[in-house]
Amino acid sequence: MTHFIANGRVIDPSQKLDEVCTLRIENGKIAGIIKENCIPGIGNDTVYDAAGKIVVPGLIDMHVHLREPGREEDETIETGTRAAIHGGFTSVACCPNTIPPVDSQATVEFIQHQAARSNNCNVFVICCISKNREGKELAELGQLFSAGAVACSDDGSPVEDAELMRRALEYCLMFGKPLLSHSENTSLTNGGVMNEGTISMHLGLSGIPAVGEDAAVAQDIALAEATGGQLHLMHISTAGAVSMVRRAKERNVNITAEVTPHHLTLDDANLCSFDTNFKMSPPLRSREHIEACIAGLLDGTIDVIASDHAPHALEKKMRELDQAPFGIIGLETALPLMITKFVNTGILDWATLVEKMSLNPARILNLHSKGSLQAGKDADITIIDPNVKWTVTKEGLHSKSKNSPYLGWELTGKAAAVFVGGERKL
Repeated sequence: MTHFIANGRVIDPSQKLDEVCTLRIENGKIAGIIKENCIPGIGNDTVYDAAGKIVVPGLIDMHVHLREPGREEDETIETGTRAAIHGGFTSVACCPNTIPPVDSQATVEFIQHQAARSNNCNVFVICCISKNREGKELAELGQLFSAGAVACSDDGSPVEDAELMRRALEYCLMFGKPLLSHSENTSLTNGGVMNEGTISMHLGLSGIPAVGEDAAVAQDIALAEATGGQLHLMHISTAGAVSMVRRAKERNVNITAEVTPHHLTLDDANLCSFDTNFKMSPPLRSREHIEACIAGLLDGTIDVIASDHAPHALEKKMRELDQAPFGIIGLETALPLMITKFVNTGILDWATLVEKMSLNPARILNLHSKGSLQAGKDADITIIDPNVKWTVTKEGLHSKSKNSPYLGWELTGKAAAVFVGGERKL
């Protein structure tokens, strides 16, 4: 059966396309683009009228914690992928800090099975770098990649052993896979609650210094440069990290980086409320770091916007600030935050936003059929209503956990419809 998405403003950075036209979909694939704003003679049952809306390649969040297996009280693959669809994402890559960790073929296959059973969005598995995420011995990367893992990471814990990281990068190079690094020197950050600075001193809270990230980023870049391995830096948050990535790219190091919406829209002053929903790792930074991240986003130093969706059950976040776990949910607010705070204010244009939330994640993870609306690609499509205004509420969120710092915020823009493999999911 042939389907059409008609009359929308189609934005596809892979083709440098930005105009009102119509997508044709056949057998779950993009069959072509019709450069007219109407499709006469087609029954309404095969047409989605996207007039007044923006049609883009399906968004990809390459940094998501789905918690299953082992922490289903926080999130499940079914609830997490449902939240992803409502956030406009057609694909997510899930991190391996589950119980057990994703360091065996059986766990990779379990996640794939649960994702297929949920039948919401595409789920791509990120496996562990080290066995049990302990940073002591390499996981069986060849077997894990053969099972379908698209990348490796110990996210939630850094790999601080330089020799282990060097060998991991060499293995990833052999298999053509990226290594996703949580860059942190824990000897500098252990025991910290929030960004180290004047506000942490005023509040009497233990600080997490920016140099804890900078020192680890410097080591990771040196190892990537030495090995040629594909390094992706997750959730960078400091001016120093941005500067080092920029210089590394000038030297043609095989490196990419991501930033989260919360590290662009919130700062360490939010912790004055002692609300644990503002506690995350890396911590919310001060304004000079935020400005450096925005500059890196604009000049191409930072390639990707990812949510770092990290759900925690209510009782866990209700602890004292120093006892509560790090992390917030972000799948359903990532796109609206970027529209409200960056596109609508003229900081980012639509094409750049789509590039960093679809095209670049697809390229980094080698998802060759994703991130583009070119003929023959998978019909993964996000349709955005750029004008709808809505308020973030617990009741309106589809994630199992509700640990969002944006509750009560009024945002503009959200996903109006989502197609995965040509099938409408929202």
